[in-house]
Amino acid sequence: MKTLQKQKKSVKVALLCGGPSLERGISLNSARSVLDHLGSESIEIIPIYFDHTKKPYHISTAELYCNTPSDFDFKLKQKAKPLNDASLVKLLKKADIVFPVMHGAFGEDGTIQAFLEKNKIPYIGSPSSACKKVFDKYKANNLIADNGFYTIPSMVLKIYGTGHRKVIAEFFKKHKIARAIVKPATGGSSIGVFSVSTVDEALERADFIFSKRMDTRVVIEPFAEGIEFTVILLENHLGQGVAVMPTEIEADYNDHQIFDFRKKYLPTRAVTYHCPPRFSNEMIEKIQIQAEQLFKLFGMRDFARFDGWVFPDGNIWFSDFNPISGMEQNSFLFQQAVRIGFSHHDVLLYILKNALRRYGIDLESNEARLLNNLTRANDASKKKPVAVIFGGSTAERQVSLMSGTNVWLKLRKSNTYEPHPYVLGFDGTVWEMPYALILNHTVEEIISNAKMASSDMTRLKFLIEKVIYKLALKDGDRTESFFLPRKQTLTQFIKSQKGKFVFIGLHGGIGEDGTLQKVLDKENIKYNGPSSKVSHLCMDKFATIQAVNKLSISGAHGANQKVVKVSSVKDASKLWDELLKELDAKTLIVKPRGDGCSAGIARLFNMEDLKSYVQFVRSACSSIPAWTFKNQKDNIEMPTEEVSELLFENFIETDNIKIQSAKLAYTRKTDWIEVTVGVVQKGKDLYVLNPSLTVAEGEVLSVEEKFQGGTGVNITPSPESIVKKAVLEKVKERIGKVAQGLGITGYSRIDAFIHVKTGEVSIIEVNTLPALTPSTVIYHQALAETPAIFPTEFLEMLIKNKGY
Repeated sequence: MKTLQKQKKSVKVALLCGGPSLERGISLNSARSVLDHLGSESIEIIPIYFDHTKKPYHISTAELYCNTPSDFDFKLKQKAKPLNDASLVKLLKKADIVFPVMHGAFGEDGTIQAFLEKNKIPYIGSPSSACKKVFDKYKANNLIADNGFYTIPSMVLKIYGTGHRKVIAEFFKKHKIARAIVKPATGGSSIGVFSVSTVDEALERADFIFSKRMDTRVVIEPFAEGIEFTVILLENHLGQGVAVMPTEIEADYNDHQIFDFRKKYLPTRAVTYHCPPRFSNEMIEKIQIQAEQLFKLFGMRDFARFDGWVFPDGNIWFSDFNPISGMEQNSFLFQQAVRIGFSHHDVLLYILKNALRRYGIDLESNEARLLNNLTRANDASKKKPVAVIFGGSTAERQVSLMSGTNVWLKLRKSNTYEPHPYVLGFDGTVWEMPYALILNHTVEEIISNAKMASSDMTRLKFLIEKVIYKLALKDGDRTESFFLPRKQTLTQFIKSQKGKFVFIGLHGGIGEDGTLQKVLDKENIKYNGPSSKVSHLCMDKFATIQAVNKLSISGAHGANQKVVKVSSVKDASKLWDELLKELDAKTLIVKPRGDGCSAGIARLFNMEDLKSYVQFVRSACSSIPAWTFKNQKDNIEMPTEEVSELLFENFIETDNIKIQSAKLAYTRKTDWIEVTVGVVQKGKDLYVLNPSLTVAEGEVLSVEEKFQGGTGVNITPSPESIVKKAVLEKVKERIGKVAQGLGITGYSRIDAFIHVKTGEVSIIEVNTLPALTPSTVIYHQALAETPAIFPTEFLEMLIKNKGY
């Protein structure tokens, strides 16, 4: 370790994101978290984005809030500064240190690390030699086996090899395999990972991986019959890796499901995370000790995430080694770090300081750090309290969790407001939660943590203290104190907020139908979003469109709709014919009349689809499986409350818009496109933000495409090559009149179809509490303003405009 040469109170961090792998969207999410939680007055973030061809660009921080790389890839040459090797090195050397947050090939295989080493540029993370060792799953498995660690059998196929079927058959026979995993030898996040039960299936999946050029080598191994886990490691100032608190992964593997990309990064009940795990303390320590030994064996640095399995006989197999952990707001890095008192900022700062120390730079003295924390605590006492409530029992509760958590985390950076998180349970109970128990993927996990908090605290006290000791943490390194969750009724919660502000992060149900707003109005408590009356109206999609049509605004109208009672559906064939005729349609959109903006929405192609949909509604199912209807790529989340009425609309065929190879491809069909538009109150006036063009992967936008970073495409603002500026101004004017006519205050999001030549607007629905997830479209629109409104500033505006 170098002798400390200089002490700095500010630092420049070059943030490398994107890259050629299929995980480039996740990389963007990780970069956004680093910007949100590490960026400050004393830490300047310099974002550098690598496109799918590895071409680097110096981008603005605003671009990091895009939902996916596709949102802005096609604009890079016009809006970003392209860099050649020389200019890239020059820019990187202006920074004090480089932080690569690229996942998969190029980012984790040692390539970018070798480039930085060659140019003598300081960086965070494991060296290229370690990355090369861990990135190839087959070689890594052999290496740990050679060093005495438990492994399971594996074999490898090469793309240009011969006799694949024969060697697979021999492998299956030798190891008596009834079920196997087929995966690329390199890569991460379970993209291209398949579960199979026959030799033919294994061969088919291997050929698929080769055909898509996911890899030139494929690994086949027996399916691990055990309990899956993942564990984060942090390096201490002595260069030793310290395993934090493992997360147990509970998933249903019966129908060949795997812990894949969607389960890792999208909120779903298909998988449950237990942090702390339900293992014995002895097993937790065994995982930690072996993980720390492997961290040293590979020669890793700063931080890492290891995935593995605990088998019934007590053996532990480490199956994957990730030099760069994902860093979304509720990722395993943060989820496990909060268990020892780290905030998002704390753990990122800890990693940064250790890396800087390696290069002889001390970011800040201990005395200065303590003074900083004391100042922050004093500032907090002067801030106005804001209760952020999220969760609930609706089909959109997990989106609510993402929204509420993100609002709470972003407002923590506010100089005006002090946010406090509250989770609404299924029975109407409200839980005031400590930082340590918020960062889970689902409401169910958080409520479970709340109920187990007391016993977990007793059970884990020794383990947590041991991790803190091994990390050699100093006073001020950890800023989050722990308290047991406080349970109260919704009425008690509301009474406790008198004179304060309640930020409603609920979607659907009482949070969006005006019920909660009405109670808050009665108690004179300020809140975000429109009034109870407007919220109640807009929750009813049919009533909203009727109200829009009554406004008689020239050039703006509601979609053509018909309401049908579920109980009245006797003859699906007859109803199908009636709906096509009445709505002048070829295919239909169906949705529950009174739920949130995404639950239960499907496109129906024929009478059989209609019949199936009604059957699913009557069975009160939680979701409709993928491919039940044509082009239905994902499960359709259904409302948790009984659906009594269905709303049918004519499916509007839009122009064909795709982003291919970082180019915008636009084919005119009908001159109609779908947009989503944010409206925000500024003083007494309503202001219409720049509309975003929505591009669905399937027939309708899924919940994930609307709200989850790394999925879906939103183009903000709509390109002039598609919608002329004059036409867009007409659209904004008409949207503004609709919003004003409906009585919207605060903010809302309006979804609509627009005609690209005339500016005619057909309203689909109005969302009075639009999602505020980390990469939601309303942030893109605020950032597209001049000057740009950044997310924390935008959230502050929503509160200030309500007079608080």
